[in-house]
Amino acid sequence: MDALDLARWQFGITTVYHFLFVPLTIGLSVVVAALQTAWHRTGRAEYLRATRFFGKLFLINFAMGVVTGIVQEFQFGMNWSAYSTFVGDVFGAPLAMEALLAFFLESTFIGLWIFGWDRLPRRVHLATIWAAAIGSNLSAFFILAANAWMRHPVGFAVDPATGRAYLTDIGAVLTNPQALSTYLHVVSASFVVAGLFVVAVSAYKLLHRDKAPHPDEPGMFRRTLRAGLVTTAIAGAVVALSGDHQAKLMAEYEPMKLAAAEAIWDTEGAAGFSLFAIGDHEIGEVGVGRNIVDVEVPYVLSFLATGSPAGEVEGINDLQQRFAAQFGPGDYTPNIPVLYWSFRLMIGLGLAGVGVGVLGLWLTRRGALPRQRWMYRVAIAALPAALAANIFGWVLTEMGRQPWTVVGQLLTAASVSPGVSLAEVATSLTVFTVLYGVLAVVEVRLLLRYVAAGPGHVMPYPRQGEPEPASIPAFVY
Repeated sequence: MDALDLARWQFGITTVYHFLFVPLTIGLSVVVAALQTAWHRTGRAEYLRATRFFGKLFLINFAMGVVTGIVQEFQFGMNWSAYSTFVGDVFGAPLAMEALLAFFLESTFIGLWIFGWDRLPRRVHLATIWAAAIGSNLSAFFILAANAWMRHPVGFAVDPATGRAYLTDIGAVLTNPQALSTYLHVVSASFVVAGLFVVAVSAYKLLHRDKAPHPDEPGMFRRTLRAGLVTTAIAGAVVALSGDHQAKLMAEYEPMKLAAAEAIWDTEGAAGFSLFAIGDHEIGEVGVGRNIVDVEVPYVLSFLATGSPAGEVEGINDLQQRFAAQFGPGDYTPNIPVLYWSFRLMIGLGLAGVGVGVLGLWLTRRGALPRQRWMYRVAIAALPAALAANIFGWVLTEMGRQPWTVVGQLLTAASVSPGVSLAEVATSLTVFTVLYGVLAVVEVRLLLRYVAAGPGHVMPYPRQGEPEPASIPAFVY
C-alpha cells in the first residue's frame, strides 16, 4: 500500500459519496419545476403543497451535494498535481463553464426561488425554478464533457517542450461522442432516481395514510406517486436506449473496458452476453487468462457492441498484447472482477427499479391503489436499488479506464502528486471518510424528519370549512 493506492481510495470514496446526491438534484429539480407548473396552470392547492414539500427535500439534497462537491476539486491539487499539470489547460475550459455559467445560474435562481414566493410575480417565480433546473442539467453536461475527454481525448495537442496537453478545439471537446452519449445516459438515470425518490416518499406516506393529519393528504400523494412512476418508466426507456449506444461506443473507443466487463478473454465473433463467469487471470503472462465457468446468452454481446449478432468483439488477451506493443511493456488490464460485477449490478438493480415503475403504473391505473402493504415497501426499496445502480455504473466508468487517467496519454501511476506522502494521504482519507459519514447521518435524518412531518409542515392545511390561503408565504427554515 502506497500513496497512490490511498489517493485512489480517497478519490473513489469521495466521488461515490458525492454522486449519491448528484442524480437526485438533476432529476428532482425538474420534477419540482413540473409540479409548480401544474399549480400555475390549474391553481390547485395540492400541486402547490407538493411543490413546497418536495422542494424542501430537493434543497436539503442540493446543499449536501454542493458541500461534498467542493472537495472533489481540492483533491486535484492535493493528491493529483501531476494529473492537474497535464490536463489543466484542457479541463479549465469546461470546468470554468460549469462554474461560471451553469452553477451560478443554478445557485442564483435557487436563491430567488426560495425567497421569492411572496415577492415575485407567479410567472417570474416559476421561471426561477426552471432556470435552476436548467442550470443543474447544464452543470452535469460540462462535467461529463470533461470526464468523457479522459476516456476519449479529442481537440487537444501536447506541447513537446512542457509535456502538457493544451486545448485546440473546445467544440470537439463539447461534442465528443462519448460526452453526448454519457450525458444522455447519466441524466436519464438521474430521472429514474428522482422518479423513484418521489415514488418512495409517496409510498411511505400512503402506507401510513391512516395517520394523515388532513383528509386531502392521501389524494395529493396518490397524484405524486403516479407522477413519480411515469417519470421512472419514461426515463428507464431512455436509459436502455442510451445504454445500448454506450455499449457500441465502448467497443469502439474503450474495447478493454468492454472486454473486462464481459470477461471475454479472446477475440470472438458471435460473442454471447455473460450471465455468470469465474475466471483465472493469474496464469502465464500478464493479461493472459481464461474463464473456468461461463454461462452466457449467445450472440447478445456482439449485437450490443456492433449491432450485428455475428460481429467481432476483441478479447482481453489480444488487447493486452496490442497495447503492450503500442505503449510499451506493462499491464493494461483493469480490475476485471470489479468491472464484471459492477456491470451486472448496474443493469440488474437498474432494471429492478424501472420494473417497479412500470408495474406500479399498472397497479395504480384508473385511480386505484394497491391494498397489500408489502407493495408499498417494495416501492420504497426501489430507491436505494436505483442509487446503487448509479454508483455501480460510475465505478464501471472510472475503473474501466484504468490503468489510465487520460486514455493513451497519462497513466494513473504517473498522475499522483510526487511530493505527497503515505501518512498525509492516510490522514486526509480518514478525515474525509469520518466527515462524510457524519454528513450522511445528517442528510438521512433531515430527509426522514421532513418526510415524516409531511407537506403540512411547509404549507399548513386550512381548518375544516376554511379556504386555502390566498397569499403564498416564503419558505421558513
